[in-house]
Amino acid sequence: MTRWMAKFVRRVGIAEAALIEAILRAERGLIDADLGGGVIKQRVERVGQGRASGYRTLIAIRRGDRAGFVYGFEKSDRGNIGEDELETLRDLARNLLALDAAGLERAMAEERLKEIDHA
Repeated sequence: MTRWMAKFVRRVGIAEAALIEAILRAERGLIDADLGGGVIKQRVERVGQGRASGYRTLIAIRRGDRAGFVYGFEKSDRGNIGEDELETLRDLARNLLALDAAGLERAMAEERLKEIDHA
């Protein structure tokens, strides 16, 4: 996940298990919204309240290969992402999905990305 997303996750208290579950649902084809350009929107549960009243996350994904959380928000804070913001997120997704193993390692070492422990 991006540094910004990691801060959001910490601030609102999203469990890593909920993030992993969102990716697993996407891998099974259960996607809340395909926003194009490798970006999907997935709901993530708010502890004790479920996904419907939870958080919205935007994920850069190439199914079967890699996924990265790039943005998150509370439904009560905003309805949707504007087209300009979406284009920026699509560019970010393209760059994230294009990284090779060395690039991913470098981004994590520089703390631009944080890996979710999914083992």
